[in-house]
Amino acid sequence: MRKALVVGVDYYDHINALHGCVNDAHSVKSMLDRDSDGSVNFHVKLLTATGPGQLVPRRKLREAIQELFQDKHEIVLLYFAGHGYIEATGGYLCASDCETGDDGIPLAEIMTMANQSPSENKIIILDSCHSGVAATNPLAPVAEISEGVTVLTASTAEQYANEENGSGIFTTLLVDALSGAAANLVGAVTPGSVYAHIDQSLGAWAQRPVFKTNVRTFVSLRKVRPPIELGELRRLAEFFPEPGYEYQLDPSYEPHRSGAEGPDVLPPNSENAAILSILQNYVRVNLVVPVGAPHMWHATMESKTCTLTALGEHYRRLVAQGMI
Repeated sequence: MRKALVVGVDYYDHINALHGCVNDAHSVKSMLDRDSDGSVNFHVKLLTATGPGQLVPRRKLREAIQELFQDKHEIVLLYFAGHGYIEATGGYLCASDCETGDDGIPLAEIMTMANQSPSENKIIILDSCHSGVAATNPLAPVAEISEGVTVLTASTAEQYANEENGSGIFTTLLVDALSGAAANLVGAVTPGSVYAHIDQSLGAWAQRPVFKTNVRTFVSLRKVRPPIELGELRRLAEFFPEPGYEYQLDPSYEPHRSGAEGPDVLPPNSENAAILSILQNYVRVNLVVPVGAPHMWHATMESKTCTLTALGEHYRRLVAQGMI
């Protein structure tokens, strides 16, 4: 089973209110609830603080986090958007009833829960100021993460997590990644690909996301429709049986003609045209490039070849090893 606790805190009794955290929590929940094909993904519990009548007090937040990590599941995921606080002894997540910040939930306590959880994969995603201190001992600059734990935060220990257009910049990119921007060619969105997407989207002068992990393999956070059909992807090793192989083309692969072809040019062949359609799909997702020609049309009409890109060779090996 896959469980997620999603928390968004806009309202605070004693410290400044926020404005985008609840919306962010709803956006993240909508991404985690189901895969893009509508199948159930995570079983999500949502906690939001919108005003005096709907709070997320410290006790309630702590109990929910404890419940998330206490049982054995395939994946458990904690997402928090709200105020964060840091001092010399470590960082804190601020619940609605916090007064000073250091009366929040200690990140060290949350990490202890995650490190001791019997679940196979424990993922913590924090969109709060100073959240990068998570999983770090403030008395010694070393990460403290048990196997199976991954931490992704909006900013470093020294930085604030910024909002833009009513939403956290980090969470906007997170939702973008989960919606498919960070998917690989089999349609899986992993914690590593999410971080890569966010990292590439933030400049050197902006807030910097932090990624810490101790896993043997990445799990999929969400499945989206692959950019290429899996049946076609699995034919890579058929068309390109070895590294560096060049697939020979000729005019019979090309069904579209310019009208200037002479009588000696091979006529279209329906079987070859079907293969060319697959090869063109490979080109579209950067798996294949024509050799010595600007486009596949020129490669076919000039009887040239096409070959795998570095990414294409990576996926060819996966197919050849039966991993796709």
